[in-house]
Amino acid sequence: MMEEARAILQQQFGYPTFRTGQEDVIAHLLNHEDSLAVMPTGGGKSLCYQIPALIFDGLTIVVSPLISLMKDQVDALQAAGIEATFINSSLTMRETNERLNLIRAGSGIKLLYIAPERLEAAGFKELLQEVEVSLFAIDEAHCISQWGHDFRPSYLRLCEHLNEMPERPLVVALTATATPAVADDICKLLRIRKENRVQTGFSRENLAFQVVKGQDKDRFLIDYLRKNEAESGIVYAATRKEVERIEAMLTKSGIKAAKYHAGLSDLFREETQEAFLYDDVQVIVATNAFGMGIDKSNVRFVIHYNLPRNMEAYYQEAGRAGRDGLPSDCVLLFSPQDAHLQHYLIEQSELPEDRKENEFRKLREMTGYGYTEICLQKYIVHYFGEECEDCGNCSNCLDTRTETDVTILAQQVFSCVKRMGERFGKVMVAKVLTGSKDQKIKQWHFETLSTHGLMKERSQKDVLQLIDYLTAEKFLEAADGQFPSLHLTAKAVQVLRGEEKVMRKEAAEATRIAVDVDADLFELLREKRRELAERDHVPPYVIFSDETIREMCRYLPQNEEEMLRIKGVGAVKLEKYGMTFLQILQNEKIDQD
Repeated sequence: MMEEARAILQQQFGYPTFRTGQEDVIAHLLNHEDSLAVMPTGGGKSLCYQIPALIFDGLTIVVSPLISLMKDQVDALQAAGIEATFINSSLTMRETNERLNLIRAGSGIKLLYIAPERLEAAGFKELLQEVEVSLFAIDEAHCISQWGHDFRPSYLRLCEHLNEMPERPLVVALTATATPAVADDICKLLRIRKENRVQTGFSRENLAFQVVKGQDKDRFLIDYLRKNEAESGIVYAATRKEVERIEAMLTKSGIKAAKYHAGLSDLFREETQEAFLYDDVQVIVATNAFGMGIDKSNVRFVIHYNLPRNMEAYYQEAGRAGRDGLPSDCVLLFSPQDAHLQHYLIEQSELPEDRKENEFRKLREMTGYGYTEICLQKYIVHYFGEECEDCGNCSNCLDTRTETDVTILAQQVFSCVKRMGERFGKVMVAKVLTGSKDQKIKQWHFETLSTHGLMKERSQKDVLQLIDYLTAEKFLEAADGQFPSLHLTAKAVQVLRGEEKVMRKEAAEATRIAVDVDADLFELLREKRRELAERDHVPPYVIFSDETIREMCRYLPQNEEEMLRIKGVGAVKLEKYGMTFLQILQNEKIDQD
């Protein structure tokens, strides 16, 4: 049966070989053994159930938490000539019944995507009694575990529904973000044998992780987006208010941005998501309500404007970059104040005390990522219970910025904070240091302080950046609250006594994501892909991924046989789109000769 699986991989999906772990999971399923797949985002989890679904006689049901994923996956499967459909709340009752009746009638549908709540519906339970279900795939399986970062009671009830089915089908659970404890919990709840767990490692060689701290976030963000204006990406922010502000700022700066959060209407969010999938906007500014299960393969960067609550959420959100295997950036704009916000949100939540403590522990680990000086990829992988070598690709591994002694400037800041009674935030401190004489300064008589105007030759923005840096390096601590006051730490006291120096590296610069093929040809093929996508009403990456287009640029196939050797070009897609791309590649070859 594995020979049949390899043939489907080549003919339907256009890949000559399986990725690490895929073959092991498929082998377990073909041997009628349940399995758990713990693979990074972009590691090819979908093929682990899509290929067995085409081999088995009956229906494969895929449980997925978000509507967006279902539509994306079904679009991609249909583009590859595979019969698949979904049922979710976006459909009318009539549309839902039509799809259920097609499945009952044996119309050839091999995969059905549903939300976990669908299993509660009486009509759906009837369907399960009437059709043969060969395989039950549970995507984002960490949602089953109460110790996972995104526990959902509807997922936990899946276990009961499986046991109630006339004949319990094969089960495959899939996740990118399971710590060892969560993976054990999933296996226990779904009765999967531990030896059938397939874990491929958490490192992602194509992702360049970067932490930017102690500098102006807005300035860095705009600079980065302008340098990468041809690429798609996501900017995550912690609150709806911040999403609104950032999106307005980017739009005003001439960047094609859109916003997405749970406070917007369903129609608005659907249109925004579609515009992003079709490459009509460059960047989505969003809360974590966006992106779970997004199947867009050519997301080239993910920028976190604020600190996420835990490492699982960060790894999952950052991992939406570079699903096609091409070099991509994952940037965290780190500010210690963001940790206070997340702490407050956990404190205000209605979680039981033991789970709150667990969330606080996870937040401490996430905050440590912002401060660590070791390889960032190694820090992430270690969190998930594994070890790896230094990646040689993150901002810590590649940090060659020169250091400057800023001890005197730091002493001036610390002295000012102390003289203001450690009762005010960074804006007031910066105003005093730059010699402002506005109403609040006079109200508190701060113009009489010896530190007033010590940095009058500097802009308030520069002083604020210095304060951010000193806070990030734990010389200053920001109190909890909406307007956090600054306090000196023991480290700052040592600096004031002349016992310690403060060294500051020059500001990190935004860089352009590298493309290692002919950039003009790459853009020409992407433009042709965009035209075909508009014609066929599908997202561009459904036609060919950026990775496939890059391979075309590298190998310049000149006929159908050579085209079929390109990763991602299967027989169906060759017939649909092959000649259009071949003509461009043949012309390129003539020009080169």
